Amino acid sequence: MRSTPHVPAIPAIPSLPAVPRISIVVPARNEARNLEAVLPTLPAVHEVILVDGNSVDDTVATARRVMPDIVVLTETRRGKGAALARGFEAATGDVVVMFDADGSADAAEIPRFVEALLAGADVAKGSRFVPGGGSDDITGVRRLGNWFLNTVTNVLLGTRYTDLCYGYNAFWAHVVPVLDLVPSSAPAPADGRMLWGDGFEIETIINCRVATAGLRVAEVPSVELPRIHGESNLDAVSDGLRVLRTILAERGRGRAVRLPALAPAPVVAAVPTSAHAAVAVAVVDAVGATAPSSARIVA
Repeated sequence: MRSTPHVPAIPAIPSLPAVPRISIVVPARNEARNLEAVLPTLPAVHEVILVDGNSVDDTVATARRVMPDIVVLTETRRGKGAALARGFEAATGDVVVMFDADGSADAAEIPRFVEALLAGADVAKGSRFVPGGGSDDITGVRRLGNWFLNTVTNVLLGTRYTDLCYGYNAFWAHVVPVLDLVPSSAPAPADGRMLWGDGFEIETIINCRVATAGLRVAEVPSVELPRIHGESNLDAVSDGLRVLRTILAERGRGRAVRLPALAPAPVVAAVPTSAHAAVAVAVVDAVGATAPSSARIVA
């Protein structure tokens, strides 16, 4: 007998602050040399959460030396998805930013994502393939694979994504329960396999589920920088196939469980649409300057 998919509870949306507290979640495994360069570039925010993947180098010691007030957690299962889920659970800010530890993300772009959220998006999704975006790191094989997976997702889910597999994203904290990720308290399989959602398919799962939930997604131009030190743990072929299986599974999940969309929420101090630019300036002043955003709604 076919089991009924789990339906996450749709949370009541709190009043959204005009100048939100920002939590930056950084998953890392053996990234000590990169964190030495990356952490000083982060703006002063509510909190930075490092989720360590049981590193065998000085990742944790380096993070605490460079940023003494950083929150350090240890992932309870292996994989980038497991680390992000752990960080999302611990975040106490109003906005959660996903930020890679390898130097490929530009911290100066964070205000673009926050601006898109303040302008009405539930999720601000980075894209390397919209005007103003780009990549100094992606290979031809990865570009082709991303285009294919992106096209499949848009056809099956009716979205208009331009960059499915990019991991630089931000969202309001009340979106976390809608993602319905495997909790960090769940044990790892005894045979060493990763649970669904614990690997690099995490970005695809998030993008599929916010679309299924009817959330408002804005793509934000982003430039991917080259990794500073070391080699990526990503395998273009095996992880690409895992992402394809994820898209097909999430389409089936979406057809079985059509989640109600989150209702619009009021903004504290009743910030009108015409004042978004002024509020964005306040956020930029708080977290650092960046080029103007040109976000586009894709879901």
